Amino acid sequence: MTGSGETGVVGRFAPSPTGAMHLGNARTALLAWLHSRARGGRHLLRFEDLDTGRVRPWAYDLTRRDLEWLGLDWDEEITQSRRLELYRDAAARLETYPCTCTRREIRDAIHASAGAPHGEEPVYPGTCREAPRNPDRPAALRWRIPAAQVCAHDALSGRTLCQDLCAEVGDLVLRRNDGVYAYHLAVVVDDAASGVTDVLRGEDLWTATPRQVALQGALGLPTPRYLHVPLMTGYRGERLAKRGGAPPLSALREAGESAARIRAELARSLGWPVPDEVSVSELLPLWVAEWARVEGVRPCR
Repeated sequence: MTGSGETGVVGRFAPSPTGAMHLGNARTALLAWLHSRARGGRHLLRFEDLDTGRVRPWAYDLTRRDLEWLGLDWDEEITQSRRLELYRDAAARLETYPCTCTRREIRDAIHASAGAPHGEEPVYPGTCREAPRNPDRPAALRWRIPAAQVCAHDALSGRTLCQDLCAEVGDLVLRRNDGVYAYHLAVVVDDAASGVTDVLRGEDLWTATPRQVALQGALGLPTPRYLHVPLMTGYRGERLAKRGGAPPLSALREAGESAARIRAELARSLGWPVPDEVSVSELLPLWVAEWARVEGVRPCR
């Protein structure tokens, strides 16, 4: 199912198979699908399963069934755990160094530094830049971030976020000391390898976008168009949380809920005027109108 739109658009939905999808995931999945299909593009499903200790084998199929129940399809399925050579090769192209610091040691070093920044996240102080502090320990691999300001643009809101990554983030871990490749490296490599042009995802990832743009620049990879959507904080008066919040999508499906009604609830959480039940085909024009508003273009009538 596709809509008329620009050619060459490739979008994706990239869940982590660590448990059941909740309604916030479902809304992001729906919007990502609408964006891809309304623009006549391809849509990918990518399982981000590098952190094998948190992966639940049953979550892959549960996610597929939930997406199909919502009426969403995809043109290709990708599994990160099968692409480790891509991440290894990308890391080898960057200037890196081994780091044996523990989180506690990093925290203590930050606190001990009178000039240490105190932002929203701890900034790695470069303890192992010259040599590993404890060479007998297993080492993580850090990217020696170039000294530069990096900016990211959000196509949905029109915002631009610029960061001095050295001062605000510090050298990034590309591979943990247990051998697991880091999220930021993997998503950048995957998006480029799959030809992803448009990334629609949750607002919680917005502040991490400049570091991904920096990795893309260092690796000579294209930067996709980013669209960050607000997080869904409530549903039928319930708080969206694993503890005591709204039920997972699978529970609603198995209880006999109507997918058309769930789609309507998700659309209404965005302020879209829809009836009590709605199909994905009926939602496509609403996203077309929303995107036209964002681009400042009047939709065809």
